[in-house]
Amino acid sequence: MAASSRELTAHGRAVRAAIHAVVRRIPRGKVATYAQIAELAGFPGGARVAGAAMKTSTPADRLPWQRVVGKRGNLGVIAIHDPVGAAVQRGLLADEGVAISDRGTIALARFGWLPLARRARRPAPRRR
Repeated sequence: MAASSRELTAHGRAVRAAIHAVVRRIPRGKVATYAQIAELAGFPGGARVAGAAMKTSTPADRLPWQRVVGKRGNLGVIAIHDPVGAAVQRGLLADEGVAISDRGTIALARFGWLPLARRARRPAPRRR
């Protein structure tokens, strides 16, 4: 019997898990773009992949979904087309202290998440 089109393959589950793991790292009061999430999860150029992973998330995933935004130039944008969903996202972000313009844009220079690059651990110097 063929798998339902709604069922994810093992690869699809792994991709979704990687995206969700990055989203869980976004701190309160900060936002990240779909493209940034995809890149950090190991899928450069995969903004749509990140979007699909977010769209299929459920409340049980306990993701801070409101912190993921689109990008327009150097601004973040509320990317939800449903007016109710966009209003919910705007309200949740405002509660976290993120300033959103009347046009739904967010200054990434101020509110964008810039995770520190993980440095490779160097062995301790040998003592003589």
